[in-house]
Amino acid sequence: MVHSDLQAFLRVLEREKELHRVKVEVDPELEITEIATRVVKEQGPALLFEHVRGSPYPLAINVLGSRRRVELALGGHPEALGEEIGQFLERLNPPSMKALWESRGLLRRMLAHRPTRSRRPPCQEVVEQAPDLTLLPALKCWPGDGGRFLTLPLVLTRDPQSGHRNLGIYRMQVFSRDSAGMHWQIQKGGSFHYFRAVQRGVPLQVGVALGGDPALLLVAAMPLPDGIDEVILSGLLRGKGTPMARGRTISLDVPANAEFILEGEVHPGETAMEGPFGDHFGHYSESAPFPVFHLRAITRRRNPVYLATVVGKPPQEDTYIGNATQDVLRPLIKVAHPEINDLWAYSEAGFHNLLVVAVQPRYATEQVKTALGLLGEGQLALTKCLVLVDATVSVRDPRAVLRAIRQHFTPEDDLILIPHAPRDTLDFTSLDALAGGKMILDATSAGPAAPPPEALSLDPRRVCPEIEEWTVAEEALLVVKVRGSGREIVSRLTSSLPRSGMKLVVAVSADINIHDRTELLWGVFVHFDPARDIVFSETELRGATPVYHGVMGIDATFKPGYPATVEMLPEIKHRVSKRWDEYWR
Repeated sequence: MVHSDLQAFLRVLEREKELHRVKVEVDPELEITEIATRVVKEQGPALLFEHVRGSPYPLAINVLGSRRRVELALGGHPEALGEEIGQFLERLNPPSMKALWESRGLLRRMLAHRPTRSRRPPCQEVVEQAPDLTLLPALKCWPGDGGRFLTLPLVLTRDPQSGHRNLGIYRMQVFSRDSAGMHWQIQKGGSFHYFRAVQRGVPLQVGVALGGDPALLLVAAMPLPDGIDEVILSGLLRGKGTPMARGRTISLDVPANAEFILEGEVHPGETAMEGPFGDHFGHYSESAPFPVFHLRAITRRRNPVYLATVVGKPPQEDTYIGNATQDVLRPLIKVAHPEINDLWAYSEAGFHNLLVVAVQPRYATEQVKTALGLLGEGQLALTKCLVLVDATVSVRDPRAVLRAIRQHFTPEDDLILIPHAPRDTLDFTSLDALAGGKMILDATSAGPAAPPPEALSLDPRRVCPEIEEWTVAEEALLVVKVRGSGREIVSRLTSSLPRSGMKLVVAVSADINIHDRTELLWGVFVHFDPARDIVFSETELRGATPVYHGVMGIDATFKPGYPATVEMLPEIKHRVSKRWDEYWR
């Protein structure tokens, strides 16, 4: 199934009963966010808001906010596409005529995936005489946001040195009619291109596509290695090359079938304060200086649709986008690491905060080599917690992972703590914007399994009366809900439970629902730093090496210095509840 553009995909969604048109006027400041987040949680349809206050353009959102819509976008299961690519690479190693014949279907698609030239690009049907960013229905998603943001811009740049193209999704805060922030984080392709432009002292030309087809959107979200052309890869996903057209005021090719194209440049060394912004860790990212995009021109279709998304506390639409990119890219990682059977980054934890890897080691300690190797590769280098399990363990099942930890993990033998390493810019737990602690838990069966533990016989509230609620998972993890700091509480518990068979004790804040999987994973892994917030029953120093014994305690409570949690205003919730029936007429 080939979707040539966003509107073609929207027509498919409408035909498949996966799209709802909202005909009443809605406000792009906060109201659309509250509607969209409710619909995602209810696993509802994509939304097309036909009347957005202050803008002449309709707005589509949540277009990839379900597994079925992702499959409609790709014309099949993302895992199947990933496996096809992985098998192709394995067959061609080494290359042979037999391998080429067995892969002929994919080869035909690859030959057809090269970008094509569009003579009459739809994205240039109209050239705005007075380009104005403020006419776009850009969202203010959360009350504490610094302004209105383009949340799904497909940003195109070329490396001033190598000429390699990059396509990525980098949020853009609308500053004025002709300027916006360009949120290029570390380890992003666009950021590397800007760095080299600064070194040369030259402006970096930028093309921004708003409203691309779903294949282009998905590849822009993928954490691909620097130098891999996302536009070419989108043709492979689509089964047809991406039509491109030369920009009107920039010497860059832009997606011909986009809804809007913003043409402009970023000047070397010029920055402005951008943010705050309610981000996908469920907290506000703080204001910081970022490069400034200067608008030269806006071209568009005659009747364009503006595409947006909302990020925040999971689940959101990016859950499904991120999971699809994992399914497509996983076989590529397995080609480089044949000992890996499977791996999964948890969207509930913000992806980068928890990665589980199932391995089949071919020699002693290869699993540790694998973990350290993954922590040095691309976006995986931003992983905070990596758990190793046997090849037979389901990496997507938290309970199966906990059972592996219960049976095979002991901190003195199976824990690696890295106190200072690169981390996601959004991670605030180390109180350092660019670095923090990491940990590797080896729960593979290198040795005999631990005997089945006895059920926890001690009510933890007898040790710590401050505990409001508690639960145990797989006789391996004790979670306690507390008010205030959890450091002292987990210290007391780890000292009191060394013979209980419990492996992990975690304290979370009182606002966390410890009986909801998504809420619990978010409440734990987004809120602690391995170097700052972990304690053990006993610690000793052997030479220069710290050695840990007994129960591992994690203080995952909200701490001073953490940014505010993203929450909607009560009056907006009330307004949306009052109008809910209007939206669905």
